[in-house]
Formats: sequence, structure tokens, C-alpha cells
Amino acid sequence: MADEPAWSMGIEEEYLLVERESGALITEQPSGILEKVADLHHGLVARELFSSQLEIGTGICTDFKHLRADIGLLRLAVTEAADDYGLAPIAASSHPFAHPHQQKVTEGERYQALADDLQGVSRGLVISGLHVHVGIEDPDLRVDLMNQVTYFLPHLLALSTSSPFWEGRDTGLKSYRMAMFRSLPRTGLPEKFDSWAEYRRHVEVLVQAGVIEDSTKVWWDIRPSERYPTLEMRVTDLPTRMEDTIAVAAMYVCLLRMLWRLKVENRRWRSYANFLVSENLWRAERYGISDSLIDFGKGELVPMPDLVEEMIELVRPDAEALDCVSEIEHTRTICQRGTSADRQVSVYRKALEQGATDDEALHAVVQALIADSLAPPQT
Repeated sequence: MADEPAWSMGIEEEYLLVERESGALITEQPSGILEKVADLHHGLVARELFSSQLEIGTGICTDFKHLRADIGLLRLAVTEAADDYGLAPIAASSHPFAHPHQQKVTEGERYQALADDLQGVSRGLVISGLHVHVGIEDPDLRVDLMNQVTYFLPHLLALSTSSPFWEGRDTGLKSYRMAMFRSLPRTGLPEKFDSWAEYRRHVEVLVQAGVIEDSTKVWWDIRPSERYPTLEMRVTDLPTRMEDTIAVAAMYVCLLRMLWRLKVENRRWRSYANFLVSENLWRAERYGISDSLIDFGKGELVPMPDLVEEMIELVRPDAEALDCVSEIEHTRTICQRGTSADRQVSVYRKALEQGATDDEALHAVVQALIADSLAPPQT
């Protein structure tokens, strides 16, 4: 067995920029805002498909103290830069009342080509996500762990939900982002591959046919990164509160280490068909943490809080090894006080009960998102 992976990590968060007073999603990104963010924190900021979005990325972090500091500095840098223009970032996977058809595609050949390729599908992509990279140097191990950890992707999605509203209506889903993202090609759960070589052979079929340039256009819920020796988890909504992002990332890293530990012991997690895992993904998309997922071993529905307790105990040795016990235990807190989606719906309904109009209630949701996005982590 090869040496233990480094378990280095990095996070990408995609923010929506809103007018601080009105809460409206901007349609034109102010000139110079990315440069201001870069000046404030090491240049780890990039444009996204629509002008109303921007993406931050941490450096390569070796522990969760480092990760927490990087995310905190980047959120602060974006906030300070946006404030100069009367704007604020919201860390949520959808805007409560924006209309996607009013959004402008970011200038540049890359973004224009993507919009041209996807046509009408691209108009629904005013959505944001959380991507977590974990360093795994051995490419075959990367693929093996990808095959196994897909079982837990619904659990991670449920803990992260932050997109209950779309175009001014409560969709009844906790992650409407997933419904929009699934309209793209090459999304969903990955195939199961026996090796890195087999995975690359499949990607090369599309590359050689001229359909895609490289595997960055493979938008699975989890994928080996094209640019880095990492396994990139992409299934999650963007948690609004910083400590929730860190908790979800910690649980993902610990799950990977748990699966590696089983491999060292000549064991592995039982494999289930994508057909079954997809059912749990739908339940996470629909209900978040407020209902149940299927325990395939038991053949029954189990409430999310109970599943989270099981996960905490399952990965506790790994959390101890990676010094992130408090981070994974925070997933228990998420279940107790709700995800961003739960809080958004609660703010909306409370405002209506107090006599607000629908527009006023949606405005209150955005103001709550601004406050939550800027809140420091609770320690």
C-alpha cells in the first residue's frame, strides 16, 4: 500500500453580487472590482459565466486552521471590494427573486463560447456552488475513492442546501440549483471506473471527437480535477454561513480518509447502483435535512439527523487524525438549526405572517443572506 495521501485541500466558492439597499442582483459587474479583491488577498478571484457572479479560491491548505483563515480573508476581501460600489456578496446558490434572462454573459471568448454551446440551457445557470478539492497524489486511488464516496454525496448536498427560491417563488425544493444544473450535459453521478487509465480513455473519446477540449467540461457531482492531483467534490450548494462551508468540507475530507483507511485494511465500502444513489440525491434536493435518506443496507428511510450522527462516529478516527473533530461535529449543529435554505424559507414566511408583501418578504430574505454571508464563524 502506498503512503497515506497528503489530504491537502482547497475550496472554491461562487458568490452572487447584489445591490446592498435593494437586494437586487446586479446585471453589470463594476469595472475593477476583481482587481480590488486581488489586491486585498493574493489574486485568488475569477469571473464566472454571468457578470453578476465571481468566484474565489483558497490556496492549497494543509489543515483546517489554514482553510478557515483563507476563506475568511477571501470573504472579507470580496465584501470590502463590493462595498466600494454599494454592493454586497451573498453566499447562496440562487437569488430569491432575480430573473435569469436579465443577466449578461461575462465578456470574453471562453464565456461567450460556453453560452453559445449551451444555448437556452445556459440562461438558467445563475447559480452558485461550493467545490472542494482534496489532494490525492495516486491517480488510481483518486478514481477508486471517487467510486466509493458517491454514496455520501446526497448527505453532503442535504447539509449544504441554500437555493429554495427561484424567480421570486418558493420552489418547494431545498436545492433548486440542482434542478437547473441537471439540464447541462455531462452532469450527475460519475460512471464507475476500474482505473485512472479507463477514466482517461473515456474522456479522450469526447476530446478526440472535438466535443470537449478537456475534462473541465465534465461537470459530474464529483470528478478528478483536470488541473490538479485532486478529487473535486461539486455536488453541494454553497452554504451561506462560513462555518457550514468548513464543516461540509471537513466531512468530505474525512469520508475520503475513512475510505482510504478501509482500503488499507483490505476492506471497502459497499457499492450501490447510481439508480439508488440518485434517489437519495433527489431526496436531498427536495427536502435537505428536514426529511430522510434511504439506508440501502437497512432498506429503510432514516432521518438526516440520525444519519449525521452515524457519519460523525464513522469518521471520528479520521477527524482526530486530521484535527477537525469540532468541524465535523458542526454538522450536528446544521441539523439542529437548519441549513441556509431552511433559514431563508423561515425568514420569508415570518415576514408574510407579519404583514409584509411578497416582494418585501423576498427582500428580507436577501438582507438575511447578506448578514449571514458576512458573519464570522462561530467557535
